[in-house]
Amino acid sequence: MGNNRLGNRIRSFRKLKGYTQQGLAEKLGVSLYFVGSLERGTRVPTEPVLRKIASTLQIDVEELCDINNA
Repeated sequence: MGNNRLGNRIRSFRKLKGYTQQGLAEKLGVSLYFVGSLERGTRVPTEPVLRKIASTLQIDVEELCDINNA
């Protein structure tokens, strides 16, 4: 999955849950800049961070990464 595609999915699920970038950053314990970078596709989350994002958004990592449709 490309970085931009993953970033777009993070953004979409974040908005579906009603979180702002700042709100998600606080829940993850990361900076607002980091969340923005993920959503823009300029940073790639490590596996532990990816799992934390999925858990925070209450979805499976596979769904976040769109593994079944990749």
